[in-house]
Amino acid sequence: MTAVDLEALAARALAQATGEAQATAVRERSLMQRFAHSAATQATAIDRVVVTLSCVRDGHVASASTTATDAAGLGAAANRAAGAAEASARAGAGRYPGLPGPAPWRGHGGFDGATAALEPAHGRAALDAAFAAAAERGLAAFGIWTAGVVETAIASSTGLHAHDAVTDAFMKVLCVDDRGRSGYAAGTDAATARVDGGALARRAAAKVVPGEPATLPPGEYPVVLEAEAVGALLEFLGELAFNGLAHAEGRGALAGRLGTRVVAPSISLADTTRVPGTLPRAFDAEGVPKAPLPLIQDGIAHRVVHDTASAALAGAGARSTGHALAPGGSPGGPVPTNLVLLGGGAADEAELAAPIERGLYVTRLWYVNTVQPKETLLTGMTRDGTFLIEDGAISRPLHDVRFTDSALRILAATRALGAQPRLVSEGEFYDTRFAHGVVCPALRADGFRVTGTTA
Repeated sequence: MTAVDLEALAARALAQATGEAQATAVRERSLMQRFAHSAATQATAIDRVVVTLSCVRDGHVASASTTATDAAGLGAAANRAAGAAEASARAGAGRYPGLPGPAPWRGHGGFDGATAALEPAHGRAALDAAFAAAAERGLAAFGIWTAGVVETAIASSTGLHAHDAVTDAFMKVLCVDDRGRSGYAAGTDAATARVDGGALARRAAAKVVPGEPATLPPGEYPVVLEAEAVGALLEFLGELAFNGLAHAEGRGALAGRLGTRVVAPSISLADTTRVPGTLPRAFDAEGVPKAPLPLIQDGIAHRVVHDTASAALAGAGARSTGHALAPGGSPGGPVPTNLVLLGGGAADEAELAAPIERGLYVTRLWYVNTVQPKETLLTGMTRDGTFLIEDGAISRPLHDVRFTDSALRILAATRALGAQPRLVSEGEFYDTRFAHGVVCPALRADGFRVTGTTA
């Protein structure tokens, strides 16, 4: 199916709907290879087209999706969407102001032709390189490699017509010794050629260090967080602080705090697809163009993100910032999907650790959950590479720790940032493929609140 075919499909779907409506046609093609004990264990391939019809009735939006692309299937989806919207409207007028009209969008560098070809050999080569690098250290490699291409075509009764294509590749590698000690590394990019399985395995293997891990008692310690750990904090911050719906309803962590200093002056955070290394898109789920959006500058909170629905609720001239996750708005509200934290002056993690007399080094965070949304208070564990910092050096391995701390408080306590931001992502997809990530550096913060030790 060509781009022209996908656009024609969206137009045919829209023709099945009556009144105000949007048709979204998405084609996903992807490959995934899992591996364990340095052997491939599972391979999957997806090639599917899903069409979603969204109908607006008296301020209410309802959607229905189908994989049937004939007139009967598209018509049935349109009828289901219209029926649901009309049923909602019978309860009273809604707040949705209407689908956005057409607006010019800008191209991006998020499509790679070689990745879009989806050659299984690319995955096989990445796995072989990882296995070889792990074997050099006498370790076994576990993880996943995946790559995909997603094309989206939108047609709306407002006259909006849009098409975009993006690619992504992701690989994570855990190197594990015979005692179960593990190290982690991952890579994400728009191009498979820039995801090096051997390099990732060597990074992961370097974190598997002989010797009995030390135990750190509960307390507050200086910390160096690798980019993966920083990215996890920023992902949660996107939902808890920058979500325009939560902000408009007074639930957001920045409600009443815009224009004030909320984190350290060294923190400048934006949502933008213009920075190299992101996974960019031209427009959001309602066809609103993507544009750079400063969120925090020099520690001062400036903006939250909006879709059409949350902007209407916020009022005061608020407009969609191009962050709709679904036509009519996601029930959870809009969130930033291209966060970029500017880097600082530290050459590497060793330089970040140098001023710390006693603290900890964290590769990544795992099983993180929200405790108090308004305070951005989170709890979770460290995993796959936690170390003690002693006298300015990353030294002995540590048993993983449980933490309970505020993402905003950690950023307020940040004293230095690494010079090389990189794209980090969870990278695993269990439903519709929507690749996104955070571009961020490692950082050093004065305090990280440890509440326990994991087994």
